[in-house]
Amino acid sequence: MAPPRNVVKIAVQMPDAIPQLIRLDQAKPLAAVLKEVCDAWSLDHSECYALQFADGHRRYITENNRAEIKNGSILCLSTAPDLEAERLLHGLQNGSRERRRETLHHLVLLAPDVTFAQEVISRDGLQRLGTIIEDGDDLGEVLTLALRAFLELMEHGMVSWETLSIPFVRKVVCYVNMNLMDASVQPLALRLLESVTLSSPALGQLVKSEVPLDRLLVHLQVMNQQLQTKAMALLTALLQGASPTERKHMLDYLWQRNLRQFIYKNIIHSATPLGDEMAHHLYVLQALTLGLLEPRMRTPLDPYSQEQREQLQALRQAAFQSEGESLGSGLSADRRRSLCAREFRKLGFSNSNPAQDLERVPPGLLALDNMLYFSRHAPSAYSRFVLENSSREDKHECPFARSSIQLTVLLCELLRVGEPCSETAQDFSPMFFSQDQSFHELFCVSIQLLNKTWKEMRATQEDFDKVMQVVREQLARTLALKPSSLELFRTKVNALPYGEVLRLRQTERLHQEGTLAPPILELREKLKPELMGLIRQQRLLRLCEGTLFRKISSRRRQDKLWFCCLSPNHKVLQYGDMEEGASPPTLDSLPEQLPVADIKALLTGKDCPHVREKGSGKQNKDLYELAFSISYDHGEAEAYLNFIAPSKREFHLWTDGLSALLGSPMGSEQTRLDLEQLLTMETKLRLLELENVPIPEQPPPIPPPPTNFNFCYDCSITEP
Repeated sequence: MAPPRNVVKIAVQMPDAIPQLIRLDQAKPLAAVLKEVCDAWSLDHSECYALQFADGHRRYITENNRAEIKNGSILCLSTAPDLEAERLLHGLQNGSRERRRETLHHLVLLAPDVTFAQEVISRDGLQRLGTIIEDGDDLGEVLTLALRAFLELMEHGMVSWETLSIPFVRKVVCYVNMNLMDASVQPLALRLLESVTLSSPALGQLVKSEVPLDRLLVHLQVMNQQLQTKAMALLTALLQGASPTERKHMLDYLWQRNLRQFIYKNIIHSATPLGDEMAHHLYVLQALTLGLLEPRMRTPLDPYSQEQREQLQALRQAAFQSEGESLGSGLSADRRRSLCAREFRKLGFSNSNPAQDLERVPPGLLALDNMLYFSRHAPSAYSRFVLENSSREDKHECPFARSSIQLTVLLCELLRVGEPCSETAQDFSPMFFSQDQSFHELFCVSIQLLNKTWKEMRATQEDFDKVMQVVREQLARTLALKPSSLELFRTKVNALPYGEVLRLRQTERLHQEGTLAPPILELREKLKPELMGLIRQQRLLRLCEGTLFRKISSRRRQDKLWFCCLSPNHKVLQYGDMEEGASPPTLDSLPEQLPVADIKALLTGKDCPHVREKGSGKQNKDLYELAFSISYDHGEAEAYLNFIAPSKREFHLWTDGLSALLGSPMGSEQTRLDLEQLLTMETKLRLLELENVPIPEQPPPIPPPPTNFNFCYDCSITEP
């Protein structure tokens, strides 16, 4: 019979004794259980004993955590925590050096247990450990064990870090600043100072004044990963506790001492893998450094600031210098102001007074800083961007200033500029440490990407928000790859054009809908032939309805109309001229006929004879996209029937229909879209009854056949 639910079968062991296998009733008081265990081993005074888990940190069993005991658990009988704490603390005070070392070692093993820690702390154990640390009689293993035990006890949060004395903190600082020190002591001392700095502003200032930044840089340059990690932890703690002004001075000094280069070469690209703790501290360092941009991001442009007005003029002159010099000389003040306003408009500002555009926060002055940096550090790219878009007259110009302002907001959001640091995040960007001015350099790459994407989308001013959404996706996807350098970021982001973004969106949407599961893909493949036949039928019906085309004369004038359609039996193309505004003709009224059997090939684009070698003007380029021809046998010569489709859709429908007549695959973009739409609809219809039912990746296995087939079902027996 199964035991009751509150009874577990466990083993209890004790040195030099045969283990006991008992049934522990969780409803019975723990003191009664201990009494039974001690009686089995003929031990008196059961109150002097306690049960511990035999594995892990050997935690004491209490009424609070006894529910963690499961069937098969192994416990051990040991001294009660209060007596054990008393014994160990006595050994610390009165024992020899060797006994003190053993006592500290045992104390370190038991300190993570909260029950034992309470007993030690209540008996002034922290003060006794602090005395050992302050005296510093032994700078080797004893000091290491004392620091570890002290840290483990403090981690329980029963005593505030603010209660530590100044002499104690200064002594720990001395261990950090000493040159010849045991390698196991300094990481623990750095860890203790980190906790002090994060928990106590007053003691944090003491640590900041006593531990020079140069000393932390020395620790970071030691090829000891644990020491590097703890030094970085204290460094980020000091930076977090500093005021914004102090933080800027500290970071400027660290960058001058080549901390960024060292992190990039010797920590990020170290032969040993980067630990989670170091990754978190690098994230904090990145966040604090980017946080220096927040004041500029939150400050609007001051129209009365002479310096900021000069920066705007420098931005304008860098783009229109030659034009301004040639036209600006000898002009009146009003005329010169009008010229400047027009150039600011060309630069992409929404207002003739650019100060109005930069009053928005965020990005405030940070957008102006980015634009100036781009104009000064990539002058050729800046001039090309501005002049290329300011001279366009087809409403496809990309406004540089407006794009820069919005892009700065976007980068601040992606990099979380000004947001408080997370306590657990590790998502730093290695690219950030690859070079100075990483934010401005990232802007320079991103603004050129924006211009490239704008062209790919053939965007107008009305499409500005759509372009920014695509750019956001391009940047976010590339940053998620954590490129190790800016050049690698540039390569990866430029390899993600607008078309690829659309494809990724489609793939992700299909994944979310579950349509990329292997069984669904197999179903789609089985449906394709039937649906392609449906599309083929629709294309041929469209050809039977006929379409009105325009003829193009040798002067490129589209002034004549003609009508073409397919006969109902799909054997003849019939066509003839028409007057504009006339109703569609009947088949009998079309004088010309072309048997489908005589058609040799279908030509499109530049291969068509009626658009071939006609120049490369914009009008011809538009005609290339709509032109198609049919080559057929006319006696012994080869003749052509030439078409200019009235729209891109008609071009796809007719080329698909003619390809179907010739037995060729229908490969137009319209066919792909129609097929995808039909597949999606048909798949959803087939799966309606499986809504909210998970579809396995693989079909379930076929069960083995029965051992014999000597069975049948008697259909004559009726069920009641």
